[in-house]
Amino acid sequence: MKKTILTFGLISGVLSSLMMVATVPFMHNIGFDRGMLVGYTAIVLSFLLVFFGIRSYRDNVGNGHITFGRAFTVGICITVISCLFYVGTWEILYFNFLPDFWDKYSAFIVAKMNATGASPADVQAKVEELKKFKVMYDNPLMNAAMTFIEPFPVGLVITLLSAAILRKKAGTVSGSTLAAGNASA
Repeated sequence: MKKTILTFGLISGVLSSLMMVATVPFMHNIGFDRGMLVGYTAIVLSFLLVFFGIRSYRDNVGNGHITFGRAFTVGICITVISCLFYVGTWEILYFNFLPDFWDKYSAFIVAKMNATGASPADVQAKVEELKKFKVMYDNPLMNAAMTFIEPFPVGLVITLLSAAILRKKAGTVSGSTLAAGNASA
């Protein structure tokens, strides 16, 4: 199990990291609205390796069989490894290459609020909230925790779906095998 988890977790993590490195530095060109769409698309793409990891474990280690619990365990371990890569990459980018990220993001949010006709009091409240988030993000441990919870729910959902789809108990007969058996009788 360890080999499958490490192999697919590392591939998923490297893919996630590469996509982040390829997109985040260009966030000002992409725009924060579209950047979130691009970011979550990249997260989903990297978590497709969870499905393939569970399937590989089922086919190669489980001899074609896997319980939901075992599939979930394999998938969630792959997810955690991928999320750790995501966090590590963000920490490196944020603290070394994006010193003005929160300033640009805050300006974007304020401009968006002003464009939609928000009251000055609402804008000021949002500015104060963004300042508090900047202070939290400047703490590496808090930054890591907040960054981890960004991709993890996506990975959890993909893990649950993959485990449900790929589970196959020992002794179960697939419909095509049953039909082939009846045709020869």
